[in-house]
Amino acid sequence: MNRNDYAFPFRIDVVSGQAAQTTYEAHVEQMIGQVLLTTPGERVNLPEFGCGLRQLIFAPHSDALDTTTKLIVTQALNRWLAGQIQVQSVTVVSPNTTSAQGQFLDQSKLLVEIDYVLIDTRSNKSLQVQVI
Repeated sequence: MNRNDYAFPFRIDVVSGQAAQTTYEAHVEQMIGQVLLTTPGERVNLPEFGCGLRQLIFAPHSDALDTTTKLIVTQALNRWLAGQIQVQSVTVVSPNTTSAQGQFLDQSKLLVEIDYVLIDTRSNKSLQVQVI
């Protein structure tokens, strides 16, 4: 299935003069980023929307922070994108280590790896969200 959706951020394509399009898979990744990086209360017409992930980077890294992050991310994705994805796992990569993709992390960053199934295509996907 070759489904396209609007690109985020919204913009006009210079060639066609119409709203820019992206693949459905890229669109879902963009939606995941919006959910995770939006702080609840940031959207006036939908104040509950978001996850508040950015607030967690100021907490000292611990097992409790990892557990809280996994819970917050999983709940937000299940609430806002339940019709698009099925979350399989959420992993918080510890600072001062190397992620599965070979990125070295420091204490000032939070890296969350999300494995999910794209419901429309039944394909397994993985996405990293790095919060600085």
